[in-house]
Amino acid sequence: VQLQASGGGLVQAGGSLRVSCAASGPTFSSYDMAWFRQGSGKEREFVALSRRSFGGDYYGAPVKGRFTITRDNAKNTVYLQMNTLKPEDTAVYYCAARTTGRTILSVLQEDTAYDYLGQGTLVTVSS
Repeated sequence: VQLQASGGGLVQAGGSLRVSCAASGPTFSSYDMAWFRQGSGKEREFVALSRRSFGGDYYGAPVKGRFTITRDNAKNTVYLQMNTLKPEDTAVYYCAARTTGRTILSVLQEDTAYDYLGQGTLVTVSS
């Protein structure tokens, strides 16, 4: 599976941005798809998750209520709509895919649960 993230850029605080991640593979709907981010000098952190087979969406506390994850299974693409952006949202955003067996939600909030990680797209929020 190959993951190609795009859509990052520079945006002012309070603005919005949508990043996308296109995945290869014939069974995209059976993948758990997630977004992680890593700011400069920080550890990678969980942002959002779209569980396989319409299993629901979940968010990290810092972005809940501001970010929305969606997926288009026909296009093999997962999106992250980011609203009310803050300077602390500045980071490289990575998409991740878990193609192997189901696991519990707490495990899916760790990047080690994923089989594939994309190359990342940089989002910079200016104050």
